[in-house]
Amino acid sequence: MKFSVQSGELLSRLQTMGKVIDEKASLPALANFLFSLQGNVLTLTAANSEMRMTSTIEVNSMEGDGRICIPGTKLTEYIKYLPEQPVTFSIPEGSLALEISSLSGKSDQVCVPADDYPEPTNDESDIRSFKIAEEGLLAGISATLFAAANDDLHPVMNGVFFDIEPGKVSFVATDSHKLVRFIRTDVETYDQTVGFVLHKKPASILKTIIGRSDEMVSVSFGDRNVVFETPAYRYTCRQIEGQYPQYRTVIPSNNDCRIVVNRADLIKAMARVSVFVDASRLIKCELFSNSINISTQDLDFSCSANEAIPCEYEGREMTVGFGGQHLSDALNNVNSQDVEIRLSDPSKPGLISPVGEDEKSDTLIVIMPMRI
Repeated sequence: MKFSVQSGELLSRLQTMGKVIDEKASLPALANFLFSLQGNVLTLTAANSEMRMTSTIEVNSMEGDGRICIPGTKLTEYIKYLPEQPVTFSIPEGSLALEISSLSGKSDQVCVPADDYPEPTNDESDIRSFKIAEEGLLAGISATLFAAANDDLHPVMNGVFFDIEPGKVSFVATDSHKLVRFIRTDVETYDQTVGFVLHKKPASILKTIIGRSDEMVSVSFGDRNVVFETPAYRYTCRQIEGQYPQYRTVIPSNNDCRIVVNRADLIKAMARVSVFVDASRLIKCELFSNSINISTQDLDFSCSANEAIPCEYEGREMTVGFGGQHLSDALNNVNSQDVEIRLSDPSKPGLISPVGEDEKSDTLIVIMPMRI
């Protein structure tokens, strides 16, 4: 088997797919990329016990078909330091000796038999699917991933819940201190309500293979796995098993006190008043008709700070407390100039949403208050 491929295109695939490779896997072959050449199409595969990713590249030239496992880290590092140019891979028939040659030199190494690489299992039943634009899928993962938990006792909360309904998909994540629900309507679904939970690690890798285009991504899932097919990659992940919490029950519906404030101004003011206290400490917010007064205090070290920020406020004057880090995380993950905050009572959850959001999207963040 012999083929030539452009170094830049190959490196892009290796760096993206390398996030799936587990160097400490119990099966040594999983520390490798599987290269499969058929005709002028080279298929790359990377896998671990929970994920599997494939992608194809059209080669410049080829002689013969074949399959071989190439050590992942060494190959990526070698290609990374090459300038843009054709790179030739040569493996004699019946041999594991690989020669990689470029315009400036060559390298030799011994590879692993392709037969050692595990084949994907196809024992899924009741396969369901939907399609969503790349930009919408990226927006949904980006909007919710930060709120996923690190909870060993409730692993189902350690990911993003895809709640699929006719005509829309809701992305949901929560760590019990905050909850994010992001709805996207530029989808092709069917008339059933179903869902699955994607662990945050494969979700974070998924972000790296999605573009910002209106190209459609096909998403199919059964009882255990979910498959994302983008224009460049096919990505299979294990779902988190278990029943996701009834998140709708914690979203308040009667928060009639409304604040509109510049998001950047509020973030910067919070950062300043948090300088002398731990970021997770209480931030007190006093609400008036045209301003928010935010303050922090550390009695142990006799430190305090306060700031006044202009805003539009419709409602009665009140004082409410939030965890500084949770509020900061929520604001930093809203993509708008201004944010709307809705409250009903200092002891009830608050709602945060962007102002002027795209008509295809609907973002809502529920944040729990702290006792003052």
